[in-house]
Amino acid sequence: MTGLERATLTNTVTGRRTTVQFNPEEYTLNRESSFAQLTVPGLSAPIVQFVAGNAQTVELELLVDTTVDSPAGGPGSDVRALVGQVTALMDIDPGLHAPPPVIFAWGKFTFTCVVTRVAQKYVLFRADGTPVRARLTVGLSEYRNAELEAKQVKRQTVDYTKVHVVAEGETLPLVAYRELADPTAWRAIAIRNGITDPRRLATAAVLSVPRLPYTDPSGVVHTADARREES
Repeated sequence: MTGLERATLTNTVTGRRTTVQFNPEEYTLNRESSFAQLTVPGLSAPIVQFVAGNAQTVELELLVDTTVDSPAGGPGSDVRALVGQVTALMDIDPGLHAPPPVIFAWGKFTFTCVVTRVAQKYVLFRADGTPVRARLTVGLSEYRNAELEAKQVKRQTVDYTKVHVVAEGETLPLVAYRELADPTAWRAIAIRNGITDPRRLATAAVLSVPRLPYTDPSGVVHTADARREES
């Protein structure tokens, strides 16, 4: 039978590892994404556009206690010495000019992060007022940089397709002129949207306008009129 594995907080710059006295009873892992809403006249609901993913966060509570022997010393030692081991992870590192990245590990769960919050609640004291027990509410925020993002996320080319809402009386060449500055590029829009009659467009219809050059499903490449681009 293996012993109890305790959670740790490791400073990735100095390598110093802080082992918690008591494992948290629970922790909360949060993940969110940001979306923008684009209101388009004639649609029953706005178009939703992904903006960015927000950093994942972890919230947990740690108990530190010096009523018995502890890393701070014998029974009755000032518990703020143990509290300081956690809050020190928020100190600015001289080399980084920022607090260091930290690895929170407990069992198979590891979380590379920065410590963003440590709320200290002292709940037990000696007769002289020295605190000997505290509850720490710790907030951790996911740490990522451009190098990590490039290694972990393989991105495809961004789709620069536009959306056009057909106004009354518009034709496909007119849409192509307004969106692509080239009325002769209407065929790319027609193929993208499965339109067979470019002269008949339903008012308030939503068209997908591809960026040129556009390769249609049959392999034909549609480009803008070079003469118009030169002008």
